[in-house]
Amino acid sequence: MKKALALFLALVMVLSLGSFAFADSVTLNVVTSYGGDDGNRGNFEAAVKAYEASTGNKVNDGSATSNEEWKAKVLTDFETGSEPDVLFYFTNADAEPFISAGKVVSIDEIRAEYPDFATNMKSSMMAVASDGKQYSVPSSGYWENMFVNKAVLDDCGVAVPGPDYTWDQFLDDCAKIKEAGYTPIACSLVEVPHYWFEFMVMNNGTVDNHLDLPQAADDAVAAKWAAGLNDIKALYEAGFFPANTLTASDAETVELFNSGEAAFLIDGSWKVGYFTANAADLNDFAIAFVPGKGERSASEAIGGISMGYFITRKAWDDPAKREAAVAFVSQLTSDEVLSTFVTTEVTALVNGASPAGLNELQQSAAEANGKITAIAGAVQDLLTAEARGDLFANVQNVVTGKMTAEDAVASAIALN
Repeated sequence: MKKALALFLALVMVLSLGSFAFADSVTLNVVTSYGGDDGNRGNFEAAVKAYEASTGNKVNDGSATSNEEWKAKVLTDFETGSEPDVLFYFTNADAEPFISAGKVVSIDEIRAEYPDFATNMKSSMMAVASDGKQYSVPSSGYWENMFVNKAVLDDCGVAVPGPDYTWDQFLDDCAKIKEAGYTPIACSLVEVPHYWFEFMVMNNGTVDNHLDLPQAADDAVAAKWAAGLNDIKALYEAGFFPANTLTASDAETVELFNSGEAAFLIDGSWKVGYFTANAADLNDFAIAFVPGKGERSASEAIGGISMGYFITRKAWDDPAKREAAVAFVSQLTSDEVLSTFVTTEVTALVNGASPAGLNELQQSAAEANGKITAIAGAVQDLLTAEARGDLFANVQNVVTGKMTAEDAVASAIALN
């Protein structure tokens, strides 16, 4: 709380000196993925308070947890004319429906009136839509890797995985962990199978071809995807996932890991903030490496910048909200504010971020990231929402033998 209050007061002082002034207070409708369980929720709330204090405007915060249901609701809101004024959302194919519908404003159009808008960002790291234009201002980026519960591993006589960790070593470790009475892998296959899917696909290919999409149900990429799904199935059949992995929520399985009942968790950089706020002892946790297989080394990971702030056409065409929306995005993506969100994440800031002192888990992440030898974006980000939803909904059918992995891939790419 002291840190958040200090941040808030500092931002009020800095941002109140900005170039935006408002004769009348307006209320902005803002939707982001900084829901209650997001590790950066506190930083977002502090930044919003600073914006409100420095401008006199109000923010109607419609933030929620980022999942497929949330993504679908955002798209539905655009379709029904209920979109927000500012949206923090994925910048990949997920955004194409409202971009192609003309529902958000391009960076160039905004800069025609506000020349300094987003000039603190590296243009080369700002997402380009299918029409060749840029629409979003990037926030902090992400990495995905393996979180480990060191207390569980110690009790099982298992070492913390290093950058040369192999699939065979991982299977042996999981067997020891299960034998000792713990759950090896914390994961909800019904809610968040995509983390394991990404790494299993890379394990059956390479970091260089990870972003290839299947063009036919029987091509080499489709076979790679099917092999990845079958690796998840093998883990499921071995009993390495929680017993309720097909019904439990992501929050439930993360808590299984947090409470010392599970050993491994593949997740993203955003979870560092969650454990910082919720772990009883941060020294029990570390960032390690997802086991490598085939040509992939465990030191090759998933990462990039996949989300950013959009200003909607609805807000831009509203004389009372245009400047308020520009001011909001400018403040939320300023060097000062983004430095409160960044610890070890990728950033597009020209000057880079300046995070404060790192805690034990953040330092572990920094050390692990220092050993990463290559990185690729998430291939799921290249799928349409319909194709991705179909693919991940069928993961539970594949692991239980109700559908073959090959059929699951074929079903998904037919929708892409």
